[in-house]
Amino acid sequence: MMELVLPWTLAFILDHVIPEKDPHKILLWGGVMLAASAFALWANVIANRMVSRIAKDTTKNIRDDLFHKISYLDTTQIEEVSVSSLVSRVTTDSYNIHLTLGVMMRMGIRAPILLVGGILITTTLDPILTLVLVAVMPIIFVMVTHISKKGVPLFGKLQKQVDQLVLTVRENVTGARVIKALSKESFERKRFETVNQSLVNAETKANVTLAASPALLDLFLNLGLTLVILVSAYRVNAGLTQPGVIVAFLTYFTIILNAMLSITRIFVLYSRGVASANRIDEVLRKKPAVVPGTLKQRTNNATKLVFDDVTFAYPDSGPAIEHISFSLASGETLGIMGATGSGKTTIASLILRLYDRTSGQILFDGQEIKHYSLDALHQNIGAVLQKDILFADTIRENILFGRSFSEEQLQQAIDDAQAREFIDKLPDGLNHHLEAKGQNLSGGQKQRVLLARALIGQPDVLILDDSSSALDYHTDANLRKALRTHFTSTTKLLIAQRISSIQHADKILLLEKGKMIGYGTHEELLAKNATYQEIYQGQTGGNVLEEE
Repeated sequence: MMELVLPWTLAFILDHVIPEKDPHKILLWGGVMLAASAFALWANVIANRMVSRIAKDTTKNIRDDLFHKISYLDTTQIEEVSVSSLVSRVTTDSYNIHLTLGVMMRMGIRAPILLVGGILITTTLDPILTLVLVAVMPIIFVMVTHISKKGVPLFGKLQKQVDQLVLTVRENVTGARVIKALSKESFERKRFETVNQSLVNAETKANVTLAASPALLDLFLNLGLTLVILVSAYRVNAGLTQPGVIVAFLTYFTIILNAMLSITRIFVLYSRGVASANRIDEVLRKKPAVVPGTLKQRTNNATKLVFDDVTFAYPDSGPAIEHISFSLASGETLGIMGATGSGKTTIASLILRLYDRTSGQILFDGQEIKHYSLDALHQNIGAVLQKDILFADTIRENILFGRSFSEEQLQQAIDDAQAREFIDKLPDGLNHHLEAKGQNLSGGQKQRVLLARALIGQPDVLILDDSSSALDYHTDANLRKALRTHFTSTTKLLIAQRISSIQHADKILLLEKGKMIGYGTHEELLAKNATYQEIYQGQTGGNVLEEE
């Protein structure tokens, strides 16, 4: 508003103060202009600082909400959106919203005030000249609206290309060792160049489309300015207006021009921001497919875990497991074997409720597993999953993982997991800092840290999904001995490829293409099941492996 006062004051000085030739009045009105300028500067600084704080805090809250939502997304939903897309939504899309909010609050309030205020003041100065200026406004409005409608879908496609770029970089970083081992650096570089060029093409198309807006705006506004100058010349010559009014009018026209350019810039950033906001909103509005129950107290039923004719199919694919049934009492052990893709890991995922079964029943302590809250369920289950992960933190924190266990429980878990030997040899022991995914540990060492994380606190149900594949036979035998000795009341599910790891289980479940093809003790299967006999003979040469 102070900026709108300045041209009017200048016109008043030129047409009324200077002709009087009174120095005091000239200095007085000059002082008014200086005061208005200083106030405008101060107010702009304050406003910009407020806008920066609001944009920063708002984006922070959006990131917090988005990360919280991602943390509780079902496994199916994460796979549907993809990890790379979620990463770009938390980073790139939230940054686009930050830019959009900043510009819209700075220019979205300032520009309309200057635009409307400038038109109103010029109307009081010279209505005829104002009509010439206003005549080009509808054309500009239609042009900006049309171009913006085209821009939003283009920026949506652009963000999908960003997702693909993030995915490619992520694959190259995580798979660096494989790429180097196979000397595929050139191949990956070409693949990245292809993805990068696709992103450049998408960004170019979006930006070129919106680039027409400022150029056309300049054209129409400059045509309007030309008409204003021509009409002004005739009106001054005819004595219908004063030179000071024309000077003020041209200044107001510049203000209006800049306001229109700012509004155009808002629409450009708005197109990008809306595309990003829609992508974030898509995640925030996702309803959980796995709805937690309300039951927090267990009944301590003697039958700990029951699968009753359970079938599960992943979205857009056939059944992963079909008609699986078994029952485990407290303290019993179930060994699960089968070829790759036979559904072993799916059973573990259903117990943890990473997915919900398609049909059948899963009972935990006599209650349908869906009735339990996720916290109540997970607090009673220890698990080492097939693709488990270690974080860039100390070994101690990777084992505790934010849970409250005593030092005695921690040390016992390390002994049970057979991790004492290598941890004691590390310079910092339990405080040894791991790289992301435990890259500075060997495969066997990583598995033992993960085992300690699962074993700590002696959970009611223990799920070990191929968790000893990197262990030597001696360490594997010691681990099984520790499980028999210290986890007598824990119900255990051991998913393994080696018969030696599960042959002493109370029951063994043999899977093939998601179906049960064998269920019984080691001796029963060895006597009656041809597939089990074939696996046993292939692994042992027909000789029974004795426990060490």
